[in-house]
This record gives sequence, C-alpha cells and structure tokens, in this order.
Amino acid sequence: MNETSDCRKLVLILGDQLSQDMSSLKRAERKQDQVLMVEVMEEATYVRHHKKKIAFLFSAMRHFAQELRDAGWAVDYVELDAPGNTGSFKGEIKRAAQRLSPEGILLTEPGEWRVMEGMHSWQDDLGLPVEILSDQRFMCSPAEFRAWATGRKQLRMENFYQDMRRKTGLLMDGQKPVGGKWNFDAENRKPAKADLFMPSPRRVAPDKITKEVLDLVANRFADHFGSLDPFWFAVTRQDAEAAFEEFLETSLANFGTYQDAMLQGEKFLYHAVISAYLNAGLLDALTLCRKVETAYLEGKAPLNAVEGFIRQILGWREYVRGIYWLKMPDYATKNALEAHRPLPDFYWTGKTRMKCVAEAVTQTLEEAYAHHIQRLMVTGNFALLAGVDPGEVHEWYLMVYADAYEWVELPNTIGMSQYADGGLLASKPYISSGNYINKMSDYCGACSYDVNQRTGERACPFNALYWHFLDRNETHLRNNPRLGQPYATWRKMAPEKQDQYRSSAEAILGRLDQQGEV
Repeated sequence: MNETSDCRKLVLILGDQLSQDMSSLKRAERKQDQVLMVEVMEEATYVRHHKKKIAFLFSAMRHFAQELRDAGWAVDYVELDAPGNTGSFKGEIKRAAQRLSPEGILLTEPGEWRVMEGMHSWQDDLGLPVEILSDQRFMCSPAEFRAWATGRKQLRMENFYQDMRRKTGLLMDGQKPVGGKWNFDAENRKPAKADLFMPSPRRVAPDKITKEVLDLVANRFADHFGSLDPFWFAVTRQDAEAAFEEFLETSLANFGTYQDAMLQGEKFLYHAVISAYLNAGLLDALTLCRKVETAYLEGKAPLNAVEGFIRQILGWREYVRGIYWLKMPDYATKNALEAHRPLPDFYWTGKTRMKCVAEAVTQTLEEAYAHHIQRLMVTGNFALLAGVDPGEVHEWYLMVYADAYEWVELPNTIGMSQYADGGLLASKPYISSGNYINKMSDYCGACSYDVNQRTGERACPFNALYWHFLDRNETHLRNNPRLGQPYATWRKMAPEKQDQYRSSAEAILGRLDQQGEV
C-alpha cells in the first residue's frame, strides 16, 4: 500500500482494466490524482473462479500497479490479505476516501452489470461525486450497438461484422471486402492430424511477484476448481505482447484452417491463447487486428486465417458485448427451452467415459483454457442435448476459464451455446451428433463408446441425445428454417427406430439424474 496525503481525485482501476489507455487514466492528472487498485474477496468468490484465473488477475494487477508507478503515478494498492481489507469495492473505496480525502472518484465503466449496479449508490453513500467514463478500448460502444440494433428484426452477427469492417477499414478494398468475400469460414473447418507441427503458446516463468500470488491463491482458494501448476501465463504487457508476436510468427498461417480441429493431448494447436490477456487489458483489440491484417498484406499469412482471426475479435467479441449491454439484466435468466437438469458432476472432475468431454474438462482443470469448438461443440453441445439448466452452464463457464467475464461469457453461453434466448443471438441451436466430433477430432477412436453405433449401451451418447433433443423440443423448434432437414429426417424414421433413440437417450439421462457413469 502506498500511503499518500490528500489527492484531488481517486482513480479506481479494476482488475480487467490493466491498460494505461483507460479513459479514467487519460482524464486524470499524474501530479494531483491517486490511483487505487484493490484485490477483494467479493470479486474472487462471487463465483468460485478457477485458481489459475485468480492467480493470473492478481499477479497481472500487481505488475500493472508497478507499471503505473514507473510511469509516474501514485498508486494505492490493497492486497487481499492487507489489514482491514473489507473484501468489496465499495468498502475499499470508502476506506481509501478516508485515507486520502479525495475531492471525487473517477473510473471507467466496469464490464459487468452487477458491478455497475453496485456503483450507482456510491455517490450518495460516500458523499463524493463519482464520475464513470465509457470504456474506449472497444470498437463499438453500447450506445452505438443499440443504435445499430434499433428497428432490426434480427440481430445477426454477420451483418454487424460487415458494418464493423466498413467502420474500421479492416480487410477492405474501398467499399468491398478484400478477396471478394466477407467470410472465409468454409475454409476453416479442416480436421488436424497428429503429425502436424504443433507450436506451443509462449510460456513465462513466474517471477517473485507471481510466486507470492501463487502461494496466496494456494492458501486462500484451495477448494476452488482447477490446478495452479503449471503456471505460465504472461502477467505483464511486455510478455503478453511477446506472446502475440510469437503467435504471428509460428501459428497464424495455420490458425484459420485448423481453428475448429481437436486432437488428443494437443491443448492449443494453432490458437493464439491471448484472450485472457486481451480481456484483462494487457493487449489492445484494434492493435491485434491491425497486426494480423499487416501479416496478410506482407504475405505472411493467408486470407482465410487473417479474416477468421479478425472476425472473432472485431465481429464476435464486439457483438456479444453489444448484446450483453442491450439485454441485461433479464438476459441472464433466459431459459427458452425450459431446461432444468443439474450440471453433471463430470464437468467438475473430467471423469466420464466420453473421451471428448473428458479431454475438454481435464484440459480446463489444468489450463483454465479450452478453445471455442471444445466449449461450443463438446461441453456446450452435451449440456444442451442433455437439457442442463443454462444458468448452471453459464456459471460453470464463468468459473473455469481465465478469459471469462460475464459480458463476453454470458451471451456466448445463454445465446450461442445453450439457445436459451430462443434465437435472439444464434439462428439455430448448435447441436450435433457424434459424427461432427468424429470428423473434427481423433477423440472417437480412443473412446469407450462407439460413434458408429446409434443406439444401445455402447453407442455414443451424442447420437441418441441429438434426436431426443429435437423430439422433446419440437414445439419450440419445429418452425426454425435451419432445422427443417433434421425434422424431416426424424419424421420419416420408422416408429420403432424413433423409440430406440428415445429409450437410449432416456437411459443416458436417467444415469445422469442418478449420478451414474456416463
């Protein structure tokens, strides 16, 4: 903690605002104002975050505090175990105001609805003016997104993405997209083979600060999900930027082609693994997109890889944030398919006979990371097919991934993964039988189940659950134009075959309900 005399303004920097480009810092005066950063139990435990996620954020916060001091800022930093730590933002703001006697509070808007709601009472409670500025790290503000959404019958990401390409000029040739197409996703669905060269994300050895944080987390959060070892995340801007540069050099060229692929024992393939750094503020979204675009212009990466990367950040990331602020707080409780089954225990342990789910969950336990297809088409797909309560699925994703903040995770789960918003975000439920997983991975060959068997004890559970999902949700989904073909196939099936699918699926669901082996 840095005890300081009276200050003009107290500038609160949150744990996912680790950038000197924050609007609050740009407004503040180094010689007169004081930065406040706090580690609070309330934020570490409002859901039981992965140990690695807590360690990453606390260490990155401590390193950023030092970065600010080196840049000439006075920083009042409250560690989790500091004497008198109240455990909440409000409590620590109040204590800091008593210590420092500021004339007012200055901050950049938080990324999560619940935090923003709590801040609305601060001015009255503290008796100080509280100024909340917009977060200018994003390329589309909530107000801009609301204006874009107004009057539209459908809020489709692809339309938003094209408008954002025009706005930023990324991969544009005048008013037309470079390469003559907006989207090269059709070229980005190839399965990978184990004999490919697989680069590994840049690993950073823990320094003294990080080791102290790891000890803290091991002691204070021992019962939280996940492993602390090995801990190799970048926790400084310099190391995060170096990790991204290494991705540009070693992985970007193959990122697009294999971005949907899954392989046993290969946790990262050609993915950048920088989303935790980006969402915490160590990297800047537009800068990343510009660098990837430059790689294409210099002939270092093909268009399908570059467009795919830019679409994830400029398109999807900005889009889900817009949906979040447009639809909260009601969005968090959506459950259009009326799914209420508890989350299976194997989401916490990885102990399941389904090889694909076991790989994804075990990797998540170890690394606080899984790539988007593992999340969407393995763990998310199974939960949707099994009728798991989307609120429980949402909380699980929020807990277990180092890059998960509610603004990005909630729409991805409620809208994209679980179709709980009834189609606001996604045009259809993202479901598949075991065939898709078999096509995109090598999991099925090592699985206890047989992906080629449709029903029965040894059949891949995804197969029967797929048809059972369509059958039980027909009243909700039968008019969805993108499900016309599956429903036509289901209706043409012999009644005996339909009954076989139903009985196989019900046996699986019965084992889930009894916490039996699946």
